[in-house]
Amino acid sequence: MTLSLPSSHEEAWRWSDLSGLGALSVAPATGTAANLDSHWIGDGPRLLFVDGRLDEGRSHPGPLSIGEVAVSSEHPLAKLATGTGWMLSLGSSAVAAKPAIEIVHVATGGASHVPARIALAEDAHASIVETYVGEGWANRLTAIELGRSARLMRAIRIVQSSGFTSLRDEARLAAGASLVTTLLGAGEGSSRIDAHVSIEGEGAFAEYGGALLARDSQRHDAAVVVRHAAPEGASRQLWRAVADDQATASMAARVEVARDAQKTDGEQSLRGLMLKRTATINLKPELEIFADDVKCAHGATVGELDAQALFYMTSRGITPDRAKALLTQAFIADAISRIGEEAAREAFQADAEAWLEGRG
Repeated sequence: MTLSLPSSHEEAWRWSDLSGLGALSVAPATGTAANLDSHWIGDGPRLLFVDGRLDEGRSHPGPLSIGEVAVSSEHPLAKLATGTGWMLSLGSSAVAAKPAIEIVHVATGGASHVPARIALAEDAHASIVETYVGEGWANRLTAIELGRSARLMRAIRIVQSSGFTSLRDEARLAAGASLVTTLLGAGEGSSRIDAHVSIEGEGAFAEYGGALLARDSQRHDAAVVVRHAAPEGASRQLWRAVADDQATASMAARVEVARDAQKTDGEQSLRGLMLKRTATINLKPELEIFADDVKCAHGATVGELDAQALFYMTSRGITPDRAKALLTQAFIADAISRIGEEAAREAFQADAEAWLEGRG
């Protein structure tokens, strides 16, 4: 298979470094990984994929099904994710929320491409936690369709020790539906996170964001588009980025409001924290509004840790490294606080704290 990748000369990819994907796409996977059962958070339905293949012995699908997933995408990375994947389809008023459904993706080298489809009918409710660990290239496409008043909460943590994680979400929301997606990038590999969320029904709500933590020469890149095509919809994009050493964290958040999408409420909050001045943070909030009765706002700031706060904490006996970790933890706290499942929220916070204290 010839790998055709977008160029950094293209505006949507100008901050991404895909140069290593060619080698990863042909590298062999070892197929062996230790501590496979250590990544679970709860005891609900679960799927374990190793290099894109289901480990049936460690999986308990519950409402999930495995098979050919009929989804496709024009996205240059997501279009590689075809064939066998996982599906969640819930009928009207069905609930699959507590404990959360868990899906763990383990990479042992090489590349894996897995599609997924989530379809919730009217008033259905689900909570999903996904975890990415290991080394290699994990490439995923998730198609989401939410019926009237359906609710989906997703929490995604990227903690690969090396390699690359690329995620693409393509979501459509009917009237009154709610989609909340929270991501944490706290591993040692790089990532590209893409999403296109289309609010197609009146009064629907979408929230997409999280925290990206990068050190050494890591690169995290997020590009999310929320399109309001119906009136009285609301959306929130809240991102926090932390970059240390020579790392780069980039976030592009876009809100599109169609002419008929009156009374739209859209908000973007992008904040970056540089732990060293050799690091790079790129922020790009965008609003494209064709309706005339809307409430939309965006903000983007990049800064450093407060020197006075650091001095105060160290003067009270807190070591400089611990003080730095505590202040950075406070900076990203609001980005992961929206995770509804308490056990998942605590696990994500623990991963962030481990990264911040250099134990990752």
